Amino acid sequence: MGNCWCRLEPSVHRVSSNAKSESPKDQSPSVVQWKDDSKLPSNPEEVEDLRRDSAANPLIAFTFNELKIITANFRQDHVLGGGGFGSVYKGFISDDVREGLPPIPVAVKVHDGDNSYQGHREWLAEVIFLGQLSHPNLVKLVGYCCENEHRVLIYEYMARGSVENNLFSRVLLPLPWSIRMKIAFGAAKGLAFLHEAEKPVIYRDFKTSNILLDLDYNAKLSDFGLAKDGPVGDKSHVSTRIMGTYGYAAPEYIMTGHLTPRSDVYSFGVVLLELVAGRKSLDKSRPAREQNLTDWALPLLKEKKKLLNIVDPRLNGDYPIKGVHKAATASLSLLEPQSKSKTSYARYS
Repeated sequence: MGNCWCRLEPSVHRVSSNAKSESPKDQSPSVVQWKDDSKLPSNPEEVEDLRRDSAANPLIAFTFNELKIITANFRQDHVLGGGGFGSVYKGFISDDVREGLPPIPVAVKVHDGDNSYQGHREWLAEVIFLGQLSHPNLVKLVGYCCENEHRVLIYEYMARGSVENNLFSRVLLPLPWSIRMKIAFGAAKGLAFLHEAEKPVIYRDFKTSNILLDLDYNAKLSDFGLAKDGPVGDKSHVSTRIMGTYGYAAPEYIMTGHLTPRSDVYSFGVVLLELVAGRKSLDKSRPAREQNLTDWALPLLKEKKKLLNIVDPRLNGDYPIKGVHKAATASLSLLEPQSKSKTSYARYS
């Protein structure tokens, strides 16, 4: 089994603007009552009280001492990855932890207290959203720890780590075309589920580092710290602070602060393009004109004769021409401004 779970990009890569502040009516209904950070839940009882109206999935409230057992006291050789939030450790739930719990491998994400860029609110958002959503293409939240200063999330363990680590690795073999399209289709199904839920959810941070893979390369969306409740009724959008990751955030969202499901769909178009090209959305090591993947690829996507120029050369021509055209056409329709196809991203397969 692989030894990596996920790696979030440092927060300096995130788009963040305070031009538009979130009023209580713009915030997630699940979090709105905690307007004052000092009144955010500080123990499992308060968390469960907050979850009571929307909790569809039972979550286990672990003690910090139990997490020490699960992670062998947070041993450094158990570290799977890290980022602005803190570190992720591989762990194992056994009978030594708590009688009656099923023995399973887990990933334990420890938020780094006051040093966390994502902070308590994003920790809480993950508990709320993953505590009420369940789908084969969303990572399963097993439980959490809310004890003193400790804010920890315990997920199912995803053996192959993130799409980012698999797609851009200099050590692993290049992902075959069929696996890349399997990943794209699975991620699309995860997004479709969020957008079509009874209470729509906008993911807001769709990128290769947040898509995790199990042993069979099934894709699951993780990290719901930036997720927002989507517009309902006759509302066309949610007005919010601009948050996301450079290279993935939709231009119209950056310009207006109007958040819609199309914001996620644009990000999906970028990820699909990354899967086709084997290039990162932003890569400062490339020539200036090729550093931004969408800027470099869009002109090529519009000319059939040049389409194959964007395909990952590491595939050595081992891909179906029709499949490439289909994926490239889908990427173009999802990335172009005001595209009518922006709400049908899952149809490319």
